[in-house]
Amino acid sequence: MLRVAFATKSLDKVDDHFGHARVFAIYDVGPTGYSFVEYRYFEDIPDEEYDKINSKVEKLMDCSIVYVIAIGATAAARIVKHKIHPVKVNEPTPIEDIVNKLVETLNSNPPPWLKKALMDSKEKLMEG
Repeated sequence: MLRVAFATKSLDKVDDHFGHARVFAIYDVGPTGYSFVEYRYFEDIPDEEYDKINSKVEKLMDCSIVYVIAIGATAAARIVKHKIHPVKVNEPTPIEDIVNKLVETLNSNPPPWLKKALMDSKEKLMEG
């Protein structure tokens, strides 16, 4: 099972930049399907860039993948350090399309990055 975060303004599409996102939709995704977990809100975002990134990373630590429209190099490096794999989409994309594709991919031959995310997810479950 993977816990996946989606940066969203609309609540149903990946349509926000990691650093600007005030809401992340959280889903659990596995080979048998997916389920919505919750929305995580970031109302009080610190002004300092370092603190802004860290506050998001802390609230997304249980996630293995985060989908975004864009992400800065510093933020990407910081989340990768915490075993969260960033995935950029080229245009606003319905979350339901992405989770359905993830389920399909998990049931076939997942690419190396997704296999790594699965392994990291198992480690996070054992630690937490």
